[in-house]
Amino acid sequence: MAVPFIITIDGPAGVGKSTLAQRLADHFKIAYLDTGAMFRATAWKLGEDSWDWDSSKIETALKSFSFTLSGSGSNSVLSLNGTALTNDIRTETVGMWASNVAKIPAVRVFQKIAQREIGNTTSLIAEGRDMGTVIFPQAPCKFFLDADLEERARRRFSQLEEMGKPANLTELIEQIGARDDQDRNRKEAPLKAADDAIIVDTTKLDIDGVFKKLVAEVKKISA
Repeated sequence: MAVPFIITIDGPAGVGKSTLAQRLADHFKIAYLDTGAMFRATAWKLGEDSWDWDSSKIETALKSFSFTLSGSGSNSVLSLNGTALTNDIRTETVGMWASNVAKIPAVRVFQKIAQREIGNTTSLIAEGRDMGTVIFPQAPCKFFLDADLEERARRRFSQLEEMGKPANLTELIEQIGARDDQDRNRKEAPLKAADDAIIVDTTKLDIDGVFKKLVAEVKKISA
């Protein structure tokens, strides 16, 4: 692999991006960048209703934010202002906050700069919603994962249960559907596949089947 070698994985919530990105990062022994966590952490740090602030207040707050990435594979650690991110940012409420702040141009500019700075120094797997279209358009290997809404909600329900967090499947379907609509239709960097991305529908595939397919494609491209 060339250095730095960037692999992007985009797609909506519940398609297995995080699990697959971590497994790929472990397999290829490179860093894993969870950009969704960066948006969640930003929204969590700014706080509820911050998306209604005037732009100058948001820009001032963002000047005090600094993300760093260390380690590799599933041991990659993403930190904000020197503190490693925790599961506090993984609730559906914070997920919707993240979708709200993601519409703010100043936040997107800040995230793009922070993510590219990390990608300029190390090979990594970047997982998010606009990695292949906006952040790393030059990446040699791009994937876009998708799946039916109900299946994605079921996966998210199981994930939250494993984390010991209460969840309601019907509410999850509504929340994820609302976030899908917001992410796909926002003016700034809407969720979509890059023109040269490899599209994989994971609805009827287990995680191992998708993983093997992605590994084969990466090896083909990096050979």
